[in-house]
Amino acid sequence: MELILKQDVENLGFKDDVVTVKNGYGRNFLIPTGKAILATVSAKKVLAENLKQRAYKEKKIVDDANAVAEVLKGLEIKIASKVGTGDKLFGSVNNIDVAAALEKEGQEIDKKFINVIGGNVKRLGKYNAIIRLHREVSVELPFEVIAQAK
Repeated sequence: MELILKQDVENLGFKDDVVTVKNGYGRNFLIPTGKAILATVSAKKVLAENLKQRAYKEKKIVDDANAVAEVLKGLEIKIASKVGTGDKLFGSVNNIDVAAALEKEGQEIDKKFINVIGGNVKRLGKYNAIIRLHREVSVELPFEVIAQAK
């Protein structure tokens, strides 16, 4: 079944992508929740026209995302966390903590666009996170988990 996505769907595609999915997934989930519409001939023509009109606006958005990416590359993020014996953390550090640390630095990025490589961090050390600013712009952000001062 061929569908046009109306919004980003994780592990499937981005808004306005034409994707092929199994019939049940499209009919029972994507279409009823408003995440996609059927890719009919007329819908594809409308999509092509919309994409053509949006192309020059998209360039400015990509340029802005690249500018934010350059700022993020210059940041040095340190996340303080409570530590038990050795270097093991109480709890873990995840995308929410990275988003909070970025907000302290003046960069407000939604937590759903941050992906900590390797999942939740449970030990002290240096780690990386992938931040998706736009479908074409992603930046790898190194951060360090340090022991919280007592």
